[in-house]
Amino acid sequence: MADTPPPLFKQGPSALARLVVFVLLALGLFILDARYRSVEALRRVIGAGLYPVQRAALAPREIVRGVSSFFVSLSALYAENRTLQTQRLKFALAAQQTGHLAAENAHLRALLHLNARQTAQTTLAEVQYDLPNPFTQKLVIDKGVWQGIQAGAPVMNEAGVVGQVTRVYPAHAEVTLLVDKDQAIPVQSVRSGVRSVIYGTPRGDALRLRFVPVNADIQPGDALVTSGLDGVFPPGLAVAKVVKIERQGESGFTRVICAPAARVRNTRQLLVLHYQDPAPLAAAHAAHARSMDRLEPSP
Repeated sequence: MADTPPPLFKQGPSALARLVVFVLLALGLFILDARYRSVEALRRVIGAGLYPVQRAALAPREIVRGVSSFFVSLSALYAENRTLQTQRLKFALAAQQTGHLAAENAHLRALLHLNARQTAQTTLAEVQYDLPNPFTQKLVIDKGVWQGIQAGAPVMNEAGVVGQVTRVYPAHAEVTLLVDKDQAIPVQSVRSGVRSVIYGTPRGDALRLRFVPVNADIQPGDALVTSGLDGVFPPGLAVAKVVKIERQGESGFTRVICAPAARVRNTRQLLVLHYQDPAPLAAAHAAHARSMDRLEPSP
């Protein structure tokens, strides 16, 4: 009886038992979330509640950025001003030429009875931080449902495609980068027109074209743009550039390594596209017109 610890020091279940219980609980929640998305609503509520805390944690960084940008040297501003004036003159010339080409294109489309290509609306967003997950390549932007951002929206900068919105919260959203191993985008070669699908890599440092035939017309230096076949990305957006080709005759396919056209990391401003593929809309309008024609009484 003297060896029995007093009731004051009894701790309940052992540490190992509690560890096993919490590990099983975590695995159960992980499986439910991965297969059934059962905790998606809880994640959104927690994300919305923690957003003010995240903003408060980022406040010192924003203050440092604001102070450093305020004390930019006058010579740097003059140099930037001269560069912007030069670019403005070049853009003015390009705009004049574009106006003429747009008018000519509209005339040709009218002759061929083609629909005009739809222009996607955009929302400017700022990168808040990168997600600290070594297995995924994601970042967080400061726009969400309240600003009209939807899951699946393409994200780009001035150089090309950066990624795609994969999860949306009320005031912010997660963007999966182009180089993530689970990201895939239909592309085509500008030079040859060969179509394929580009994927990220497990290390997140390059891109790959999968299942490309050995005889496909792909060369190092080829520019790859979105093909628009998925109805998510508008056609013609810069995606990558072919840097290396390894032809594997025994497998019948070519290993194509590419580099992103846009800088996917260390960027602050991004554009979120609100794009809707016009092809399904045109098909729906055509089907509606045919149904109305059937309903009209014959003379």
